Amino acid sequence: MKTVLITGTSSGYGRESARYFHAQGWNVIAAMRTPRPDVLPSSPRLRVIELDVTRPGSITAAFETVGPVDVLVNNAGVPCMGVFENTPMARVREVFETNTFGVMAMTQAVLPQFRERGSGVVVNVTSSVVLGHMPLTAVYKASKMAVEGFTASLALELAPFGVRARTVEPGACLTTNFAANAAKNASPDEQVPAPYAPWADKAMDDFTRQELFTKESDVAETVWRAVHDTTGQLRFPAGPDAVALSQAK
Repeated sequence: MKTVLITGTSSGYGRESARYFHAQGWNVIAAMRTPRPDVLPSSPRLRVIELDVTRPGSITAAFETVGPVDVLVNNAGVPCMGVFENTPMARVREVFETNTFGVMAMTQAVLPQFRERGSGVVVNVTSSVVLGHMPLTAVYKASKMAVEGFTASLALELAPFGVRARTVEPGACLTTNFAANAAKNASPDEQVPAPYAPWADKAMDDFTRQELFTKESDVAETVWRAVHDTTGQLRFPAGPDAVALSQAK
């Protein structure tokens, strides 16, 4: 029976992916910064652990606790929407610490066991923002584009050892409350300044009126497909809007 470790499983794509892998008969290590066992099924094959991907000590302790895993899904991330001119650099660094450096740190921690065993899969969850030009996402997109480049090079480094690296690019999912969470986490300095307001309001209105959206289940199923794919495909758009963007690109 195989084991997957998924970060950021308290809600959204991570939670749905944990449920999906569990339903397929896998052992699931569901990592959360603040553990909430109640959001996932109670099962001897599903274990909730505390893990903060921005803290090296937390990462080390987690891997020492859970033992060997077959797959790592780097899903933990923080949102950031707003006008770049008004985004404090402290906020920019915070986003990169989780979305980019956290992914790298988790990956570096799992690679020795994958390489020595000659098998393993790393799936990095990015975003459909990497597939098109979307306003108000400059910082978020930069953090995810970095992961895309990182994964592309990593895949080449790991191939000789039988280890695979892939990215899953979810589209926009209204049920994940991305925009609401971004606004909630924003500081007063990050609010849209007056000169940008009319344009920004229209951009957000256009976003919510688009016809295609991604479901959490779309992402979970795509993560599963990325884990099992052996064709050499690197990037996996998830959801109809992401697929459309990928095809247009």
